[in-house]
Amino acid sequence: MYQEGMIVSMKKPHPCGGYTWKILRVGADFRIECTTCKRSIMISRENFTKRVKKIMSEEE
Repeated sequence: MYQEGMIVSMKKPHPCGGYTWKILRVGADFRIECTTCKRSIMISRENFTKRVKKIMSEEE
């Protein structure tokens, strides 16, 4: 379902104000990067799927 390179919109904003994130790594944990400030975080698959609002684009 989720693949590296996808841009997703989250329900809550990052402290910088951005809602969109790029998926960098998929597995038991996801590494995602804020498209506004380029900060990268690790998040568990369970938390990621709960917090995603919608898939914006499927770039690769």
